[in-house]
Amino acid sequence: MNKKTLRSNRPDGRFQTLGGVVHHRLKNLKPKLAFDPSWSNVEMAAWQSKVRRRLRQILVLTRPLKQPEPKLIHTQQRNGYQLQRWELYPDPESVVPMFMLIPNSATKKQPVGAIICLPGTDHPLERLAGEPEPLGSPPDPFSEHNSMGLHFVKQGLVALCIENPGTGSMGEPLIKDGMRQSLELAWMGQSYEGISVAHKLAAYRWLRKHPLVDAPQIAVCGHSLGGKAALLLGVLEPRLRAVVWNSVAYDHRLSFVHTNLTRIAPWQYVPGFIQWFDYLDLMAALAPMPLMLSEGGRTEELRKVRKAYTIAGAKGCLKVDYTPGLRTTSDRIYDRKPIPEGLTRAEYCLYINAGVDEHRFQADTVVPWIVKTLKNQKNNR
Repeated sequence: MNKKTLRSNRPDGRFQTLGGVVHHRLKNLKPKLAFDPSWSNVEMAAWQSKVRRRLRQILVLTRPLKQPEPKLIHTQQRNGYQLQRWELYPDPESVVPMFMLIPNSATKKQPVGAIICLPGTDHPLERLAGEPEPLGSPPDPFSEHNSMGLHFVKQGLVALCIENPGTGSMGEPLIKDGMRQSLELAWMGQSYEGISVAHKLAAYRWLRKHPLVDAPQIAVCGHSLGGKAALLLGVLEPRLRAVVWNSVAYDHRLSFVHTNLTRIAPWQYVPGFIQWFDYLDLMAALAPMPLMLSEGGRTEELRKVRKAYTIAGAKGCLKVDYTPGLRTTSDRIYDRKPIPEGLTRAEYCLYINAGVDEHRFQADTVVPWIVKTLKNQKNNR
């Protein structure tokens, strides 16, 4: 198939169009803190510290002055667990709604492990907890799958479900373009992901102090958009026990190169981010923390993450699975083919093994892995 690509047709290689200039710069950009597979364990550890410091700067994360403690709004008993609604106050301006699902088995004498559950784009908080959704919520053919917190509390874990900024009850009814705020944040040198991660950091630090939670046994799981916040939280908080990236893992910079700068939502951009690293680099920076990539990726690109876990002596701590239709090698027919430029987004997804028709919380693989991981680590303490 003949693909239209953003290439210069001038002898001097210059571009008259801004699109051509941006595409060329992005294609040739070398992130300053990209992972190097030739590193020793010591060199990688030093790099991980640099990544953590730089990430905090890029996300503009500063500890605010002491804020009020989270407030319990109401409690309801469900079958086998208690549903609590909380308000979190992470900074002087924000109120963040949270649901906490607490299994009946959790006591102060026998605290249990916990998981922070982060939803995908436009998924209301109620969907995570398996509660009735507000009127007007976007339809979801996978709503039962995406009730992430419900899946985990049934396994005896505390599930803390956190609303995404600008979504559900955190949406602003006077601003119809709900994520337009992302552009204003960028104007101020901030980002949607920075705000989102700040909320999750505050929630995690509070959760560690909860009397029914075994503080060393807290993991984080994010679906789709929530996967980014989960990954960033894991890099910033090495005390976390495990991270689940419930989405396809791929090189975001190269995705724009191969798709002629295909437009994505403004909340996906963090000013200055790609100058330093890509999300695959941040996955490598997690090693040896247990990491699950539950919707796979392209073998060539995942090699970077696998190598980091090998260097860290933790090959078994990295789990890569795929969506149901791509779980055998023969299903992934584009996996080892060179990726051309000029692809549509849908075509590009074929090359990175993205099961777009099955993009949901992969409860059948994620939940057992989390339960086993927390159990093994508790036994090894």
